[in-house]
Amino acid sequence: MTDTALPRTSRTASSGGPPLGILAVVSLGLTLGGLVMSTILTGGHPFVSPFSTSTQVAAYFQENPGAVRLASMMQFGSAVPLGIYAATVYARQLRLGVRVAGPGIGLFGGITAAGFLMLSAFVSWVLSRPEITTDVPLTHALSLLAFIAGGVGYVVGLGLLVAGIAVPALVLGLLPRWLAWAGLVIAALSELSFLSMTIEPVQFLLPIGRFGGLLWLVAAGFLLPLGRSAANRAR
Repeated sequence: MTDTALPRTSRTASSGGPPLGILAVVSLGLTLGGLVMSTILTGGHPFVSPFSTSTQVAAYFQENPGAVRLASMMQFGSAVPLGIYAATVYARQLRLGVRVAGPGIGLFGGITAAGFLMLSAFVSWVLSRPEITTDVPLTHALSLLAFIAGGVGYVVGLGLLVAGIAVPALVLGLLPRWLAWAGLVIAALSELSFLSMTIEPVQFLLPIGRFGGLLWLVAAGFLLPLGRSAANRAR
């Protein structure tokens, strides 16, 4: 009885939860898939900028409800594995002996990013409804809300998640130094993206934080050790 119980306990203790790298790949894949598929459905027209005129914004949503609905669904789907990633990496860091604020900051950032991404997806889905887009000022206002939630809110939260992993990994040697430093750079640029709320030229930081952050999470997810023994062997 004892012999059969010990291996089961050992397996439970050594389990790292869902594979971090796979979760990040799924989130990135859904993000890119939504962008590509919505662009195809609109005949190659990119998503309208919320800073266009109210007439242009309303016309885009009126003419492409199917593409908007599909993009919002994929965007919502990408937020789910991101939230699971944040919870899983938090538990992984605690098991690795990280006893600083980093894991908590990363968890807060990951939940924030997933929450804002879901909010942006919900608002975008509302914009796919024809009874809403007949009201031009309301349509424009909702498009701005979807942009700020899925842009600044999401990227700043994602940057905190990256920083919460990269800083302890750099100090404790849990990841290659170049990858940890790259994470710190991406995290810093992501946090600076909040300036785009008043300085529009700074909006170029949003795609850097969005896609750079997800790519970094993919790499970190596959390279972060599962436990202390693996971390010691890596060092």
